[in-house]
Amino acid sequence: MASSSSSFVSAPPSSSQSQKYDVFLSFRGADTRNTFVDHLYSALVQQGIETFKDDEQLPRGETIHPLLLNAIEGSQIAVVVFSENYANSSWCLQELEHIMKCKVERGQIVIPIFYHVDPSKVRKQERKYGEAFGKYEAEKKNVESWRKALFDAGNLSGLVVQGPETIFIKETVSTISKRLCVAIPSDNEDLVGIHDRLQALKSMLAIDSQGVRTVGIWGLGGGGKTTLAYAIYDEISGTFDGCCFLKNVREESSKHGLEELQKEILSRVLKQKKEELYGDVRMLIKGRLRRKKVLLVLDDVDDVEQLEALAGSHNWFNEGSRIIITTRDQHILPTSEVNVIYKVDLLNHNDAMKLFCKHALRHVNHIEDFDSLSNKVVSYANGLPLALKVMGSLLCDKDKSEWLSALARLKDIPEDDIVETLKISYDGLKPLEKKLFLDIACFFRGLVFDDEPRLLLEACGLHPIIGVRRLKEKALITVSKFRLLDMHDLIQEMGHYIIRGKNPQNPEKHSRVWRSEDVKRICIIPTEARTENHWIEAIQSWDNVPHNLPCVIANMKELRWLSYSEFPETSLSRNFQPTKLSYLRLDWSSLEKLWEGDKILPNLKVLDLSESRNLISTPDFQGLPCLERVKLNGCKK
Repeated sequence: MASSSSSFVSAPPSSSQSQKYDVFLSFRGADTRNTFVDHLYSALVQQGIETFKDDEQLPRGETIHPLLLNAIEGSQIAVVVFSENYANSSWCLQELEHIMKCKVERGQIVIPIFYHVDPSKVRKQERKYGEAFGKYEAEKKNVESWRKALFDAGNLSGLVVQGPETIFIKETVSTISKRLCVAIPSDNEDLVGIHDRLQALKSMLAIDSQGVRTVGIWGLGGGGKTTLAYAIYDEISGTFDGCCFLKNVREESSKHGLEELQKEILSRVLKQKKEELYGDVRMLIKGRLRRKKVLLVLDDVDDVEQLEALAGSHNWFNEGSRIIITTRDQHILPTSEVNVIYKVDLLNHNDAMKLFCKHALRHVNHIEDFDSLSNKVVSYANGLPLALKVMGSLLCDKDKSEWLSALARLKDIPEDDIVETLKISYDGLKPLEKKLFLDIACFFRGLVFDDEPRLLLEACGLHPIIGVRRLKEKALITVSKFRLLDMHDLIQEMGHYIIRGKNPQNPEKHSRVWRSEDVKRICIIPTEARTENHWIEAIQSWDNVPHNLPCVIANMKELRWLSYSEFPETSLSRNFQPTKLSYLRLDWSSLEKLWEGDKILPNLKVLDLSESRNLISTPDFQGLPCLERVKLNGCKK
């Protein structure tokens, strides 16, 4: 492909202009309609570029039809095919005049194509162009505006047809696609905090390099992974032979199966209807896509099987192809041919405030104390884009009293839209991993993952070393370099929400009890109603709790661990025999002896009686066949 000058001289159209077409084709039908222009039009449509081509359905006359003027004005790009007899059509010259007017007034992009004609002959109106103008002048037509349009168009950077037309058309379509990426107003400017993320992701994708490259985008649910993938897709998709953004792979594969998603990819990339695809779909992907430079985005992948079915190997795709995978589960990425993983960090305070205000101030209803209230919401969201959007939309038309009420309610009842999105990661865990996550969310956030937490979780059979790694891969928890267990505030709230379930005000029906007010509540339940306590698996109690707690916990049949500081009784009651108990910690207790008579705790592995200074006899371990560790630090015996 050769250019008639050094650069295109044009600017993208105003974003306020409503667009109907990507491209308007202007051409002399007798010269090129059934040859070059027909092939160019087909290639543009094949790439999903909305193109207007006048097929002589409009009535002809001395003056250009208004529908054509509207089509020109409604197009991002005007492609003018200058052929030998282009100027012989006054209709074509009127089109060109209006196109050049739109270029000046609307910033329309104009791309001239010189089809077997010298650009200088168009610019200077020589040979056939000169003959056509001689005829118009003899007819006493006003041609000055046409001459100027031709002169200006001839001075633009254009494409000169050289070599095989099929190659030229392919390169022309690529050029138009790139120009469209610039021309189409981008929504990215409205996305808070997107610029730096886009630049980092583009660097990882290495668009200009050869080979096939796969990039994983990983992070917390609601953290902006899909938004980022959409933004990069919009920006670079015009440089590929075929593109497909496959949304919600996790959900869609569950509903419709992987073969249907394979057909969806083929249909979008090849621009074919699904019913036209025959044979083994997986083999079609491997056979048909390896000839194309493809951009494929697989959004919300949660299983290696999905990757194997939809983007099994780099050799499925042609040189220059790029695959982007968004996921909440880091574990699945190294198992596929992922070159690099981009971790989506949460928003800093300034960007979080911008995003929240964008949604909260849609009605320009500035409320009293907006700044301080907004800071409370932003602090609650802790950089999570989903939470900022949901809260902004919730509060945008509320007054100060409603803001305060909503913030107070969130402490007990998080917004469903936030919880349900975050809960997807939890739902993908195995049963033991779910137990481990809930234990950490209730009891161990902020503690060092060493000694006591790990010992306790191991005693309960939760295999915490591998389990904690899985929770990190699912972006549900973090472990600092100092081994501190942590998680996002809303992730912890989601865990608490799961435990409370349908009984938020009835802690005796919860699987874990960790708040002192809830411990007190289960102690005041009438004795005849304590059968509800069979739900409780773990309980942690500190000081200032009712003295009848020892009697209450004696009835907890599902109890697997108990941590009770300052246990008030001198011994455990005779009826305290929770058969599933694996960890028992009674530090700083008033115990004088562990229990009276025989007691069988068949699953107890760890017993901690540290600082029980009144203990006057060594516990009898006969009924503890699984006991592995005993701590008596600070005891008399």
